[in-house]
Amino acid sequence: MKIGVPRQNAPGERRVALTPDIVRKLAGAGHEVLVEASAGLTAGYTDAAYTDAGATITSPDAAWNAEFVATVLPPPAGTSLRSGGSLLGLLAPFDTPGAMSEIAKTGVTAFAFEAVPRTTRAQAVDALSSQATVAGYQAVLEAASISDRFFPMLTTAAGTIAPSKVLILGAGVAGLQAIATARRLGAVVSAFDVRAAAAEQVKSLGASFVTVDIEAQDASSAGGYAQEVGADEQSRILAGLAPDIVKSDIVIATAAIPGKRAPLLITRGTVESMRPGAVIVDLAAATGGNCELTKPGETIRHGEVTIIGATDLVSRTPGHASQMYAKNTVNFLDLITGEGGVLALNWDDDIVAGACVTRDGEVAHPRLKEALS
Repeated sequence: MKIGVPRQNAPGERRVALTPDIVRKLAGAGHEVLVEASAGLTAGYTDAAYTDAGATITSPDAAWNAEFVATVLPPPAGTSLRSGGSLLGLLAPFDTPGAMSEIAKTGVTAFAFEAVPRTTRAQAVDALSSQATVAGYQAVLEAASISDRFFPMLTTAAGTIAPSKVLILGAGVAGLQAIATARRLGAVVSAFDVRAAAAEQVKSLGASFVTVDIEAQDASSAGGYAQEVGADEQSRILAGLAPDIVKSDIVIATAAIPGKRAPLLITRGTVESMRPGAVIVDLAAATGGNCELTKPGETIRHGEVTIIGATDLVSRTPGHASQMYAKNTVNFLDLITGEGGVLALNWDDDIVAGACVTRDGEVAHPRLKEALS
């Protein structure tokens, strides 16, 4: 099978879909891997490393027109794709259903990591989780680099320095990684989540759990994700979180609802009550932000509080982010590759069927069909 690896040209995107070690595995299995020139350079992987691994360095058109295309982000508008070919990536299908309709018209069978079922068996192909791990880690480093305070407690000849107080809003994969990273740096960490199961996970990492007067959600029926709350619960969450936000040195907000606007957790008034020098990192910036004042793609100051709305945090650790993403990609390839290395799509496989967003010239995923109807 010919596998294409195009270069990602979106502003700030530094990842690559396949790394040389994975290419070596694929080439050894008889696949022909076509890597666009400089595709991995921003992630630390040279063209020479790819050719040594058995890949062919090629043009953008050749990479996008391969039988199977492994990408990080959706193809740019107007990209020529091979009719009858397959595409796999973080395609943002539920945020951009219209773009999926355009991909369907090309005759490509497209698979989106966002549509992979949240099951134990699917963990090996769960790129959302692997990349959220990177985002949670990087968010803490960004906050630490801007904060006017040390994370750990220090006992020095100049006196004892109290540790920073870090609050994590949303204890999904990104939030849990942020907790673990902040704890390793020595901060005092607390966290909040609307899901009942999150409290135990938060406490297992050595953080305290912030309780708010709402009915905790059982997210098992929503694939592990948090769900939207009503107006009354939303008001109680905002009021209940405000005191903990105000006394925190750093707040890392990670709460998201797939296909929906990010829930509001930090109001303007709460920001204006935070101490001078406090930092907010809003990982939900791309979908509206958990903070009322967040500006996607920007770092701003409101009064003396810094609000980081960066949407490229994962790409700031591109080497390991690409390594994890490439492993998710090759694991998915294993699911759809038959004897002799040929494409063999088993539509009875819940992962293959669940991840498919376009097929036979049409939008295939039920949620997308509903959004487009």
